[in-house]
Amino acid sequence: MNDFIDQVERSLDQGTYYLSLMGALAMPDIAGAVQSTNGEASSQKYIDWYETWARPQFAKRMKQALPPGMREFAQPENPLSGDACYRFRCSMLHQGTTQHPRSPFTRIIFIEPGACDSVLHYNILNDALNIDLPQFVGEMVSGAREWLAHIEHDATFIANSERSARRYENGLPPYISGVAVIS
Repeated sequence: MNDFIDQVERSLDQGTYYLSLMGALAMPDIAGAVQSTNGEASSQKYIDWYETWARPQFAKRMKQALPPGMREFAQPENPLSGDACYRFRCSMLHQGTTQHPRSPFTRIIFIEPGACDSVLHYNILNDALNIDLPQFVGEMVSGAREWLAHIEHDATFIANSERSARRYENGLPPYISGVAVIS
């Protein structure tokens, strides 16, 4: 999982924004599956993981940006709920669109890095949600790293992780040796 998270994070620096976005949207699915007893993803597992680990990252980051004396009074709210994020994940990963018929937003608009001098993040523009791509990916990555630190010794997680896709630098004997593979 760490390799996957690292690659999603690095994809921003490489300008592969579709991959950054799609990788970030897949994180709650993978995490929800790996921590569950049956090892399978579901909409409810996605929503629960997002609400617990990713959604709170926005408030944490906003409060950290404030002077210490103001942090206790700040109540920043991430308008992208777990349900809305799941619907967006479905439309983006399966149909390649930022519009889902049951989303509370008509569409989601991502601002690419360097597109403007300001960070425009979680703004509702008419009936569309504007999200800053690096901020969103950063929130998903931070949530995934916190979750990993929390769950790394859990028996279910360890058992399911053994079946998770990973990179094998020198192959995967007895199938193939001497070349890097992902399986």
